[in-house]
Amino acid sequence: MAAFEHERAAMGVTIYHNNACSNSRGALALIREAGIEPEIIDYVQHPPTRARLAELIAGAGLTVRGAMRDKGELYEQLKLSDPALGDDALLDAMTAHPALINRPFVVTPKGVRLCRPPALVQDLL
Repeated sequence: MAAFEHERAAMGVTIYHNNACSNSRGALALIREAGIEPEIIDYVQHPPTRARLAELIAGAGLTVRGAMRDKGELYEQLKLSDPALGDDALLDAMTAHPALINRPFVVTPKGVRLCRPPALVQDLL
């Protein structure tokens, strides 16, 4: 059983949150409107480990590239649009620079999802 499955069974809702992101704030608001106070992980200040990030991405059914934020200077500076870069290189970049992680990831007993747009969180509640 993957670590996030143990987490889901033991806990309610966890959001990997960035308060500077409107999608993240929107998902958090919807969780709270449902009467749930989630565990909030500021993933910029407390980034997931590389292994945890890979689990979240796999749990959400995404590719590593699909979970990467491709906007902003850092993405361009690191030349991450290069299609020759594999998952390992992309995971390394996201682990070293958590701002590259698309957000928010939400974990509940119903699963893991990247909640863009925020309304996607409702399927998890």
